[in-house]
Amino acid sequence: MPSRRHELIAWAIPRMRRSRDLDTVENERARLERWHAGLEPRLPTQAVPRFGRRFSVVTEELTGPAGAFASYVITPRGTDPHRTVLYVHGGGFVTGIDTFHVRYATRLARALGARVVMPDYPLAPEHSWRDSHDAIADLATRLAAAPDGLVLAGDSAGGGYALALALTLRDRGGPQPSHLVLHAPWVDLTISTPDTETFAERDTWLFLGKLRAYAGWWAGSAADLGRPQVSPALADLSGLPPALVFCGTRDLLAPGCRLLASRAAAAGWDLTYVEVPDLIHVFGLLPFIPEARTAWRRTLEFLQ
Repeated sequence: MPSRRHELIAWAIPRMRRSRDLDTVENERARLERWHAGLEPRLPTQAVPRFGRRFSVVTEELTGPAGAFASYVITPRGTDPHRTVLYVHGGGFVTGIDTFHVRYATRLARALGARVVMPDYPLAPEHSWRDSHDAIADLATRLAAAPDGLVLAGDSAGGGYALALALTLRDRGGPQPSHLVLHAPWVDLTISTPDTETFAERDTWLFLGKLRAYAGWWAGSAADLGRPQVSPALADLSGLPPALVFCGTRDLLAPGCRLLASRAAAAGWDLTYVEVPDLIHVFGLLPFIPEARTAWRRTLEFLQ
């Protein structure tokens, strides 16, 4: 049974974020484009107490077909980390890095004695996967060559992106990530997995109409929806590094996560799938709930 704190968070988050489905695809696109036009590239650090004293940040520039975009390197002060975590943020491919992502990334940096790299990739609907995938894959290849290796991690859309990057690195050969940690990854953008409609009825945070629109924008075309860079659960999953995947069943993305776990087992991929009844989307990133603390302990055991 979910904790009381979880139930409070599950009630509050959709209301705080004014979660609702789109009215029309055209209106949703126009809304996002207006919002994106006013965004400034930045790392939101306000959720981390004394961030500036505890961490240093270096902004690097990555270049894709549509131009340059930022990538933030977060390092705990007073350390000389050799291990690296490449964290790919979620947000349906339409929302940038938020405070939940930074809070989780800094906790990983401290606990693992690692630097955390967070690409601020170009967002849909103005951009698709093609505008950042190869640039971030090149970055991941360089990071994976470090002596203590690379952990690829992400949540929601970023979790699917992290898995897509792992597939690209596998296919390229060369240095590989040592581990994958994925929180409720969005891994099937075709949204054709059985039971999706049933799970949509329970999820008050994510909505099918938005997911279908966002998936189409991120893919760039209907023909690209099923390709590995977009829907990595549908790809050949053999030869990937060990993975830990979390998902709750009050989550519209749970059917895709189940598909991933099933196909991983068939491919012989070492994937540990942790599904917790009645928990909401990306519960492992949410503050102050015991279920997130349990997921955190399991993550550290997996990585250490």
